[in-house]
Amino acid sequence: MYGASTDEQLRTFPMITESTSSGLTLAADRAALAAVSCKSTQVFPANFPPKVPNGVRLAPTMKIPRVSEAIMGENWVDGGGIIQMDHICCALRKAGSICIIPPPSTQFSPIMASLTRGIFIVGAKRTPFGTFGGKLAGKTCVDLQETAAKAALSAANVNPELVDSVIIGNVLSCSSVDAPYISRHVSLRCGIPIPTPALTINRLCGSGFQSLINGAHDILMGDSQIVLAGGSDSMSQAPYAVRNIRFGTKLGVDIKLEDMMWAALTDFHCKTPMGITAENLAEKYNITREDVDKFALRSQMNWKTAHENGNFKSELAPVALEIKKKPFSFDTDEHPRVQTTLEMLAKLPPVFKKNGTVTAGTASGICDGAGAIILASEEACKTHNLKPLARLVGYGIAGVDPTIMGIGPAPAIRKVLAKANLQLKDIDTVEINEAFAAQTIACQRELDLDPEVLNVSGGAIALGHPLGASGSRITAHLVHELGRRKLKYAIGSACIGGGQGIALLLEGIH
Repeated sequence: MYGASTDEQLRTFPMITESTSSGLTLAADRAALAAVSCKSTQVFPANFPPKVPNGVRLAPTMKIPRVSEAIMGENWVDGGGIIQMDHICCALRKAGSICIIPPPSTQFSPIMASLTRGIFIVGAKRTPFGTFGGKLAGKTCVDLQETAAKAALSAANVNPELVDSVIIGNVLSCSSVDAPYISRHVSLRCGIPIPTPALTINRLCGSGFQSLINGAHDILMGDSQIVLAGGSDSMSQAPYAVRNIRFGTKLGVDIKLEDMMWAALTDFHCKTPMGITAENLAEKYNITREDVDKFALRSQMNWKTAHENGNFKSELAPVALEIKKKPFSFDTDEHPRVQTTLEMLAKLPPVFKKNGTVTAGTASGICDGAGAIILASEEACKTHNLKPLARLVGYGIAGVDPTIMGIGPAPAIRKVLAKANLQLKDIDTVEINEAFAAQTIACQRELDLDPEVLNVSGGAIALGHPLGASGSRITAHLVHELGRRKLKYAIGSACIGGGQGIALLLEGIH
């Protein structure tokens, strides 16, 4: 057990995590520890679980530094006595002490979830989504991300020179020759300084959300003050490929073209197409064809109502196009089918299973688009006079059975709610990415979620689902919805192929 009392002692602590008989000692790096002033450490008796100001009770064997009441009220200790590493580093910088917690075998959850504090969204924009082979088919994912990023920076009144890091989610990195460079190319196109680092990430359909989590980590660790995050995909530009011919083929081999976009929609680990995972959930949760058709119609009608009311205007960044040699501003989502009726949906044949629930009308649209979110620390907001639109409260990520991957949002949402000490009834609006109607209904039933707060402006069945972009699109919409309706809390979530779920918790600032 270590106690810190002088700056010299702080400099001598190792840059490692080591086990001791009393628990796990966590030490930040020497530079960070040396940079803070030292305060004495108080160890609470094992039989005395103190109550911190925010009402969170510590584990009985927890030993914590004596820190200010303000720090103790910042939720860096969760209800189960687990301290997240990023929060320890934050607390160490403020308190100048070493924390000792009980052995990890009884303390750490296998599912990632965390709270953040002092991280704000100051800009949130997305392009309109273009349908497969539609008006945006000639734009690369980099082009689309550039449009969204420039619009978000402008709306946030953030000079590109102030951006400390760029993090972009992208799934179909084969879609264009510049796609693998997307984060770096977008950074350079936006006028962000050359020394600023850029990172492209891929958590499949959760990539847009994940870019925000990575950005939050950068801010929490002190690496950045302002982060450009986002996600983009051009599904229209996904190519066909020919495999196993680079080094020649045998006489008579039938060379086959592979649709790289369609092939990616099958999980080859469990040999299950994404559509079948939705059918598995329909069977498990007794979801009928009538249920999914009604849900799909609701998605289309909710989008229509929101569009007619102008609810999307604040989040949209029009894309400049040239059609028939004339300039054209693409400013409206192209995929929604507002003329849809239940009778039309009922006539569509199931795609993956006889008498199944997944049809062209009850699945998310294959689309093109991008979204961009500007994250800023509290310090950056004050220094640069930035106006926060919402606060990133926390996130949850969970793994599930790959054959029912669509249920992933349920445990992810539960995790982030537990971290925030909230219940689902406290959340004003929720958007779960509509990969499939059956999948979203399954999550709603599993969570016992009030349908009246779910996907109130429509979802991916209407708007479409460009894989890497949807998390950014959902976040941008929720940020503006919180402000427009003066709501307190919102959750955005998505299932992830391979068997995962991801969720973000946002708080409105009015």
